[in-house]
Amino acid sequence: MAFSIHKGYVCGCIGKVVELHARYYHRLVGFDLAFECKLAQELSEFCQRYDERGDGLWLAMHDGEIEGSIAVDGSGVAQDGAHLRWFIASDKGRGTGTGTALLGAALDFCRAKKYPRVYLWTFDGLEAARHLYEKAGFRLAHQQRGTQWGIAVDEQRFELEL
Repeated sequence: MAFSIHKGYVCGCIGKVVELHARYYHRLVGFDLAFECKLAQELSEFCQRYDERGDGLWLAMHDGEIEGSIAVDGSGVAQDGAHLRWFIASDKGRGTGTGTALLGAALDFCRAKKYPRVYLWTFDGLEAARHLYEKAGFRLAHQQRGTQWGIAVDEQRFELEL
């Protein structure tokens, strides 16, 4: 199954990216309304202030459908580095190289922008994603018990010095 990587907004992508996350993480760990609302709000805010000079959004597409996403939020790069966000592949996209392609596009963008550091927040137990992060050079920088996504998980911050 061939996926293409599209850079930038596509009509309906906010809803689809939220849906991909909400369904996957509900099934996996029970994230529910609080997670979906937080995700929808933050992704909407990001898209409204999106500035292609410092931000990036990439979508994995197959037959005109969005099957994955990743974003780089450059708004806080001077303080913390670029924030890697909303990284997901659909059930169809998992195991096809789609995640590697999305992550590669985002990191290529960060390198081209000469961002000194990239970071992301995730949580313990997502072994396939962690493998991709570590393969790309990310290292676990911090771990804490938290509820930012609606239920208690071991939140992790990964960082990559570029």
